Amino acid sequence: MPSATDDLSVLHHLRQRLAATTSRTRRMDTYYDGAQRLAALGLGLPPEMRRLQVVVNWPRLVVDSLAERLDLEGFRLAGAAETDERLWSWWQSNNLDDESGLAHLEALIAGRAYITVGPGDDGADAPVITPESARSMITDVDPRTRAVRSALRLYTSGGGGELSATLYLPDRTVYYERSRTGWRAVDVIAHKLGRVPVVPIVNRARIGDRDGRSEMADVIGLTDAACRTMTNLQGAQELLAVPQRYVLGATRADFVNEAGEPIPAWEAYIGRILALGNEDAKVGSFAAADLRNFVEVINAYARLVSALAGLPPHFLGLSTDNPPSADAIRSAETRLVKRAERRARAFGSAWEEAMRLGMLIVDGSIPAHAARLESIWRDPATPTYAAKADAVAKLVAAGILPVAVAWEELGYSAEQRRKLAAASGDDPLARLLDTVGAGRPTGLEMPAAPARNDR
Repeated sequence: MPSATDDLSVLHHLRQRLAATTSRTRRMDTYYDGAQRLAALGLGLPPEMRRLQVVVNWPRLVVDSLAERLDLEGFRLAGAAETDERLWSWWQSNNLDDESGLAHLEALIAGRAYITVGPGDDGADAPVITPESARSMITDVDPRTRAVRSALRLYTSGGGGELSATLYLPDRTVYYERSRTGWRAVDVIAHKLGRVPVVPIVNRARIGDRDGRSEMADVIGLTDAACRTMTNLQGAQELLAVPQRYVLGATRADFVNEAGEPIPAWEAYIGRILALGNEDAKVGSFAAADLRNFVEVINAYARLVSALAGLPPHFLGLSTDNPPSADAIRSAETRLVKRAERRARAFGSAWEEAMRLGMLIVDGSIPAHAARLESIWRDPATPTYAAKADAVAKLVAAGILPVAVAWEELGYSAEQRRKLAAASGDDPLARLLDTVGAGRPTGLEMPAAPARNDR
């Protein structure tokens, strides 16, 4: 039996690891929020130009473009044709329709997020499933089994001071409070689950790096460069975009009003009539600066961001003389769709493990068929609804898809599918179609022709 000293050493180890990732996580938060300052990028600005600084928030675009396509719609156990009602009720009771999106967003920004699973209140038949941020939680993963060996959730005050902590271990959960003398255990819950009730959601994990990587990492350098260019453009626009004028042979008396007060510079510049006392005076203007070079540089950066992040060019405001067709738009989104599918697969594994932990907590064991539990995600592609409905209808008519699966393919939620099933059960035509469909051939062979009697 491990001692309290052993638990405390695990806490200190995880706390040090969490502290080592704090600066990186905070930096990613700053870029996602568009709050980075150009002084931090190495661009020195005079005080008069600081109000002109511009932040191009491409990192948020990269993250949101993926997060908007990640919608989990249910879970299916092995051998079941429909989504599991019990697991979906757990999902709904924990408000994971909203909270799961926050977890996905956190994983895309920081490279990882976490899911904690615990027992519900007395009498509740659903576990408590809570997404956690990488800013306050860390796990230790076994490199051989990839199972979580321990996890730490740190609670801090508004000023950043540590207040309390929760240490998750395979057979117990230990609660600590911070005091002047150090960490003091205040409660221990022996759950005896045999596994840590914490699941990491990891983005872009590698074999040698299970902590994940931010989705924004590849575009941060280009974002900094674009911010510099945009700020330089603002300065050039302020100083050089309007052609400068000059006057030769004028006197100070030419720039005063009837009261003898000096005319403001802007009034003298934009006034419709400029009269000078010296008939030999000359007025002219310099050519305005051409700012297209700034635009071309920014467009070059945008194309690089598009290539690195798999974003269609029109997401970044890039356009051509000829408007793209619908097929061209779908083709441009191919990489983005594939990236969303990969993220759904990785994140889905985490949610499946969280549901297995819920079964272990509520039922005391995990059924064998739960090993093949699968998560169901909404199609991340963007075909038109009419085109998809037409394709699905043809598959149903050919006997390839049953009607219930067609509803799922068309993106109806579990509750909508239940209503449709109830409505179809009361519809005589639907019952007739089901009866006729039951005798349809399901293979590719054609039914035999009826025998003919030529006599």
